[in-house]
Amino acid sequence: MAYSIFRAFLQLSIIGFVLQFIFNQDNAIWIVMAYLFMVSVAGYTAGQRAKHVPRGKYVAGVSILAGTAFTMFVLVMLRVFPFTPRYIIPVAGMMVGNAMTVTGVTMKKLRDDIKIQLNLVETALALGATPRQATLQQVKRALVLALSPVLDNAKTVGLISLPGAMTGLIMGGASPIEAIQLQIVVMNMLIGASTVSSIVSTYLSWPSFFTKAYQLETKVFFAD
Repeated sequence: MAYSIFRAFLQLSIIGFVLQFIFNQDNAIWIVMAYLFMVSVAGYTAGQRAKHVPRGKYVAGVSILAGTAFTMFVLVMLRVFPFTPRYIIPVAGMMVGNAMTVTGVTMKKLRDDIKIQLNLVETALALGATPRQATLQQVKRALVLALSPVLDNAKTVGLISLPGAMTGLIMGGASPIEAIQLQIVVMNMLIGASTVSSIVSTYLSWPSFFTKAYQLETKVFFAD
């Protein structure tokens, strides 16, 4: 516990100085570098959760990158946020953090569900189903399980506790209406980034579960 507290203190202290430096720079390259660093760490962490999925860290990293980059592109194009470090880096951090959790759970749940139902999947393959058809139900369950916390949070936002972005604005002197408007944007961008990342992770994980002959790659499911 003491180690965790000290590590959190140290990491936040260092990132505070780093962000101060980046905010003082008028160069988009620093935004991109900070964003890619966050995605790299998130991909590694999510890959560790799904350690039995082949190329798990790569799959997680690409999935998180795809989901967050797409959502960020939409936000910038719609001029919801200006493309400056003060806005993009905190927003990207929130999206990457949520996408990391969802992606890791999706990959792990998909692999575990297929392992539990190996006989069912093999029967479907023997009857002529493609790998995607044979594992469609497992994919649906993995996505539902992974996205449930994000969706539950959206359904109860403001009723149980006030979200961080909204609380920060109110404490900073903004009106509750302005804070709510920003929180609505934040909530929807988190759902969007998490959903895209989790879906992409299932598509990238699929090939590693099957051979080129459309047979289950059994060594993936008995590597525990």
